[in-house]
Amino acid sequence: MFLFVVLFLVGVSFCFALEEDNSSNGSMDSTEMASNAKSAIMIEASTGKILYEKNKDEKLPMASMTKMMTLLLIMEEIDAGRLKWDEMITTSEHAASMGGSQIFLEVGEKMSVEDLVKGICIASGNDASVAMAERIGGTEEKFVVLMNKKAEKLGLSNTHFENACGLDSDNHYSSANDMSVIARELVKHKKILEFSGIYEDYLRKNTEKSFWLVNTNKLVRYYQGVDGLKTGYTKKAGYCITTTAKRSNMRLITVVMGEPSSAVRNRETTEMLNYGFNTYEVSTLIDEKVKLKKQKVLLGKKDSVEIVPLSSVKILNSKSSEKRNVRYQLEMKKIKAPVKVGDEVGKVLLIEDGKVIEEIGVTVKENVEKLNLLMVYYQEFLGMMRGGV
Repeated sequence: MFLFVVLFLVGVSFCFALEEDNSSNGSMDSTEMASNAKSAIMIEASTGKILYEKNKDEKLPMASMTKMMTLLLIMEEIDAGRLKWDEMITTSEHAASMGGSQIFLEVGEKMSVEDLVKGICIASGNDASVAMAERIGGTEEKFVVLMNKKAEKLGLSNTHFENACGLDSDNHYSSANDMSVIARELVKHKKILEFSGIYEDYLRKNTEKSFWLVNTNKLVRYYQGVDGLKTGYTKKAGYCITTTAKRSNMRLITVVMGEPSSAVRNRETTEMLNYGFNTYEVSTLIDEKVKLKKQKVLLGKKDSVEIVPLSSVKILNSKSSEKRNVRYQLEMKKIKAPVKVGDEVGKVLLIEDGKVIEEIGVTVKENVEKLNLLMVYYQEFLGMMRGGV
């Protein structure tokens, strides 16, 4: 019996891999994709350009894809220094009571933030999600308020959250487009991709309660370049998945919602990714480390500072067309100290065929502190002395 199961699983793995190979010739028309999904979208992550869409703004239940917003808020807490990876979180009765997919937390059990996030990313743990929501918001309800505020800040007009893990609720919904926006923000946090790209791992390792984690996203194992991001299923939502994959210097994000089965969900996602990678490529116009110019700083302890883009400036090209002729133009504001890295002090205008097609912010390469009043007078005095010589 054991041998039969092993042979069956090997056969499934082989067939799935073969399906990717046979469908990677790029012959599929984009209009044929995601035919079974209620809603779908594919974007290129660095530019945000939409490569394919189907009912992208339709409001639908999104099941555990909800957890992408939960993870985004967790990462922002870590970035702000209000949460540490090694902090131990105590499981409440409410968190432990979550049904559905879980890592089987017990009331009073302590687990590190890192392991809880791993449990969310790999096993889609509802209990882990709620435990983290309570740590950040105080209660799950207050955390949900933060989720909706973040959705509003991101301009997500077709999204509303009622819980932190994605259980069905009448007023809990999103759209494929909104899910792709959240995913695009989330993939900026490379640590998440380290977790969501793991196929299998363990929690409570070397204990009597060791728990085997197997990624709910099988594409992580079977599709080249996939390193996330989040599956979802409830009876109301159907089968959903937000997937991200990177090949060369291009990262794609796909979303399908309301699929009839996990097999169809994975197949149609694979077809979308094949189409995207076979049809498009990304070129870097300006690397984020490139020094664009040196700019004068008013009332600063330094007279001038190097200007760099806030992010790499990339251009999406169709492989079947000529490379686009895009140039850039720098527009600067006056810089007055204090100014720090990340402050937007101007913008790069991307110009194609005489039209501005995009704007990217620029910032300073290093922090510049403000001169104190005594130093201002001293500089003015030196200037007067030099002028008199």
